Amino acid sequence: MQHTDAVTPTPKPHFPLPPEPITADAPEAIRRPLLTQSWLDLAFLHWAADPADVAGVLPPGTVPDTLNGVTYVGLVAFRMHRVGWLRLPGVPYLGSFPETNVRLYSVDEHGRRGVVFRSLDASRLLPVAVGRLGFRMPYLWSRMAVRTHGDTVTYTSSRRWPGPRGAHSRITVRVGEQVERPTELEHFLTARWGMHGAFFGRPMYLPNAHPRWSLRRADLVECDEDLVVAAGLPEPVGEPVSVLYSPGVPARFGRPARPAGIPTP
Repeated sequence: MQHTDAVTPTPKPHFPLPPEPITADAPEAIRRPLLTQSWLDLAFLHWAADPADVAGVLPPGTVPDTLNGVTYVGLVAFRMHRVGWLRLPGVPYLGSFPETNVRLYSVDEHGRRGVVFRSLDASRLLPVAVGRLGFRMPYLWSRMAVRTHGDTVTYTSSRRWPGPRGAHSRITVRVGEQVERPTELEHFLTARWGMHGAFFGRPMYLPNAHPRWSLRRADLVECDEDLVVAAGLPEPVGEPVSVLYSPGVPARFGRPARPAGIPTP
């Protein structure tokens, strides 16, 4: 991927600091990781959304991040590979599993852009429990699979616990041409260097870093899902405005950033 220009969508009037530039590379390396993992065989599906429709479900201290006045709802399916703690080797079995998440785009009062996860379906119960209890993230246990046949990849998910039981997705994409120069929208949707959340009702920001995405455009062959609605969001209307595929990247999450890290006594 050769794109190097920073893109700065319309600043938000709500906060004293403007949103940080969107850059193809992480703003800072993470030398002492809290978590390590690889994200493999990713499909990115995105629908345009009115910021007013999603603002009410974002964590405290954040507002929807927008590009030309529009925000986006993402449905991202992939294989998580070898999740590890600190500098320890990644766990080969329990740390590897399919995942499908519903995500929104956010910016906080410090100008930090990020994603907000409304749901994260995963096929391993132990990581689901750790994510829910340790990080207060909306992980959900589901029956899942990722299957590749030629240039098509199919991701399936059926929720087990907690509810709504049976919430599902079946996504098939046909992988296309390499993205040599991402569009402004593709850059906005994929160059995200942190996640916003809430920890016991207080804002939390967890930074991440990884190599530049290798992206390919993709055709959506099939999309049968109700995960977006199950995540408390309006039902997507029409076809996604963006469908992308990536073979993946290794990623690191740093310790919660200050200000607005995990609150301590």
